[in-house]
Amino acid sequence: MRSSDDGRRGARALTAGAPSRRGFGAMLAAALAAGVGESGCNADDSRRFVLSSYGGDTKKYLEAYAIEPLLKPKGIRTAFESSFDGPRKLKLLAERRLAHGTYDVVHDQASVLYEMSKRHLLAELDLARLGFYRDIIPALRTTYAVPMTCTPRVILYNPAKVARRPRSYADLWNPAFGNKIGVIDPQYAAVIAMAALVGGGSLSDYEPGKAKLLELKRAGVRIYPEWSNLGQALQTGECWVGVGTLSRGLMWRNAGVPIEIAYPEEGSVLDWWGFGIPKNARNPGAAYEFLNAALSDGAQAGYSSHMWSAPPTTSGLAAIAEPIRRQLQLPSSAKILPLDEDYLYRNDASLKTWWDRAFKA
Repeated sequence: MRSSDDGRRGARALTAGAPSRRGFGAMLAAALAAGVGESGCNADDSRRFVLSSYGGDTKKYLEAYAIEPLLKPKGIRTAFESSFDGPRKLKLLAERRLAHGTYDVVHDQASVLYEMSKRHLLAELDLARLGFYRDIIPALRTTYAVPMTCTPRVILYNPAKVARRPRSYADLWNPAFGNKIGVIDPQYAAVIAMAALVGGGSLSDYEPGKAKLLELKRAGVRIYPEWSNLGQALQTGECWVGVGTLSRGLMWRNAGVPIEIAYPEEGSVLDWWGFGIPKNARNPGAAYEFLNAALSDGAQAGYSSHMWSAPPTTSGLAAIAEPIRRQLQLPSSAKILPLDEDYLYRNDASLKTWWDRAFKA
């Protein structure tokens, strides 16, 4: 899913260090100039809302399973902006003092939504207006955003090259793997977190992971720019083992790539993406209509069946066809770890700096 890769790159633009005054001005101008594609609507139309989300398949399946069948018949018109996490945050920040901003709903990864909440950009949700809220997995419930999809972090490997299934992240330090370990650049925080779990740290302390990753660097770890590059490397045998997510593994495996999936004994972080309503949304009523449509069982089943990420609601998972649901369900032995979003909020910029200057260099 190319859009997610691009979204993570956009998010890093805000966390990789303070831009120059000229650079910030250019970024801000670009954010404010971003177009919203929808015709025939007036800005004050109460049945129109603006959704800023990722493009590509994300847009395609949100339209197919939520917007067209559930909102359009009600006369609710959607203006869809395909954007990335970084420009989306910039626009919210630039418009925070306006009575009404551009967006009615924003679609981002959990850590970005948390940051938006900490910056007082998102409204506290009126849970009484969310018919599905009680069905959301408890670990994913917040009062500032609702999840759309979730997927655990796992180990991906080529069984033709790896005779014994990896049991833990620690197995990636097996000298036999040498330079056949693969990670992707946009997942820098997840990779450092993985190494921290091996090195005696935790999801609230990534520092021990740095020394462990330097060991992999000396062994020749391969750093790929995007998910697609890692998938291709696993398929060709250039890379034998990768740090990834269940959704990527299932997507590739069902496309014919020889990939197996292992849940690490240290535990798997459950990553998620979801929706928030800006405090200065023009049409919060239409925004709530969209949230309920997107989290309906039918929309969840359709979207997840294509994206290979699990619904955040138990009823949504039950609505998925059995062959797909079986693959999305976690084994009873899987240990799920909660992400410490506040730690990432406070440390992401320094982690990215270390990754670029010490690990990638």
